[in-house]
Amino acid sequence: MYHDVIVIGGSYAGMAAALQLVRARRSVRVIDAGRRRNRFAAHSHGFLSQDGADPAAIAATARRQLEAYPTLSWVDDTAHAASGRKDAFVVDTGDGARHHARRLLFATGVSDTLPAIAGLQERWGFSVFLCPYCHGYELDKGRIAVIATGPMSLHQAQLLPEWGEVTLFTNAAVVLDDAGRDDLAARGVTIDETPVARVDGHADVVLSDGRTLPFAGIFTTSRNAPATPIAQALGCALTETPFGTQIQTDDGKQTSVPGAFACGDAARVPHSLSLAIADGAWAGAGLHRSLVWPEA
Repeated sequence: MYHDVIVIGGSYAGMAAALQLVRARRSVRVIDAGRRRNRFAAHSHGFLSQDGADPAAIAATARRQLEAYPTLSWVDDTAHAASGRKDAFVVDTGDGARHHARRLLFATGVSDTLPAIAGLQERWGFSVFLCPYCHGYELDKGRIAVIATGPMSLHQAQLLPEWGEVTLFTNAAVVLDDAGRDDLAARGVTIDETPVARVDGHADVVLSDGRTLPFAGIFTTSRNAPATPIAQALGCALTETPFGTQIQTDDGKQTSVPGAFACGDAARVPHSLSLAIADGAWAGAGLHRSLVWPEA
C-alpha cells in the first residue's frame, strides 16, 4: 500500500505536520521510536496555553487527537533506512517491514552532545539547561552558572542576567577579548577561568582548585546533529549552524532530495517546542502543496 506521506519522527513537529495533512484527507503513516528530545524535562514552558504542562502529556494528547482521523496510521518502531525517489519512497523499519509513500518527511529531532564534564548529562533537563526562555523563570532570580563550550557561550552569558546572578566558567572553551569582558562586567557577570572538574548535587559546580560553588541552575550549549543519519543516507544535504548541523531545506521545507521534506529541530534553529510545532505545521502545508502541484 502506498501512503501519500510517511513522517519519520512522531514528536511535536512531526505530529504538527501530520495534522495538516490528515485534515487535507491525505493518507499519512507516522513512524516513531518514542524518544522525544525533551523526555528528560518534567515541565514545558513558554508554549502558549500549555505553560508548565508535562511535555509527555502534551505529546499524548496530540497523538490521541491525530488518531481520530481515519487516514492516519501509526507505527511504533525505528525507521532504519529510506530509499527511492519522489512518488516512490520506501522506508524500512526494525520489524523488517517496508513502508511505501509518495513523499517523506524527516522530523527526527536532534541529538545533544554535552561537554565531557562528569555530572552534566545526568542533570540534563532537570538542573542543566540550554534555553533560558524555557527554564530561566523557574530559577527565581537565583545564581546561574554558564559552562562555556564555544563562542555561543558569550551570548548565553550576556542574555542570562535577565534571569539571575550569572557566573561564566570559560573552561578553556572561549577566549574573551577586552570588549567581551567589559560587556559582561557591565551586566554584572562574574568570570571564572578555573577549569570545571564535575557537577555534583542539584547544580553544584566543582572546580579543579577544589572549590564547590552552588547554583540554582546551570546553562551550557550542546552540539546538535540529526538524531539519526537516515536523511543523510538518502542524500539530503546538511548545513552548518552555530549549534551544529541540520538538514538543509528550502522555504517550503523541502530538502535537496525532491519529494523529501524535513522540519523541527533537525531542520531549523533555534529550538523550542513552540517553534518545532510551527515549523511542522508549515512543513505539512508545503508538503501538501507538493502533492497538489507535483510538477512544481
